[in-house]
Amino acid sequence: MSGTHKLVTVLVLTAAAVVGCTATAPTAEQEPKAPSSAPAAEPASEATPTRGPTDAETCSGLSEVYGDGGGLYWERRGTLRDLGAREFARGTVTVDKDGVPVTYTVEPGDVEAVVAERLCAYPTLASMNHRRDVHPGQELWLTPDPDIPWLPYYGPYDAPAGFQQIPYQQAIESAGRAVDAGDVGAVRTIWNDTLKAMFTNQDEAPRVRWRLSTHGG
Repeated sequence: MSGTHKLVTVLVLTAAAVVGCTATAPTAEQEPKAPSSAPAAEPASEATPTRGPTDAETCSGLSEVYGDGGGLYWERRGTLRDLGAREFARGTVTVDKDGVPVTYTVEPGDVEAVVAERLCAYPTLASMNHRRDVHPGQELWLTPDPDIPWLPYYGPYDAPAGFQQIPYQQAIESAGRAVDAGDVGAVRTIWNDTLKAMFTNQDEAPRVRWRLSTHGG
């Protein structure tokens, strides 16, 4: 499980626990026949069609992440596809048993929009992974679990007007680093000191408390 994926699970669990087309060129016309006294000219060879993108190289549509309306549960709609490495998107993709991309590891020089284009996705991969941008070595989690509450990066879904985004985002990123280091205690501290007061939805407490206990947090 990637660090960002663990952040989504561990941080939320901790929180509640403490609370164009291929174009075929036309066939070249034959040269006119010479008079009967001369041999007929050979037909001109057919022009070679210009190679266009195949189905495997194009996206039928872009996959997007949607919320359930309550702000806590998100899921991906539309199928991700890996169209192959390219300039500004040369990272490594892992796939599931059906060949659907699961994670993407960022390479130096990668650009989020190009990575998203490679995967047939809207360019929201950074914020979905609780970051403002992508950085080399980062393993991007590509699909949220619709059964696990997800913390938005830019602010709680029901944040009031005037909500201070920067402290929230800094706390989210700090929690992510703590998860990567395996420091669950630091995640709890970040929640209690900063994030707890920023959330108003406590409906998930009983369920998440059970999840926390089963995960040994």
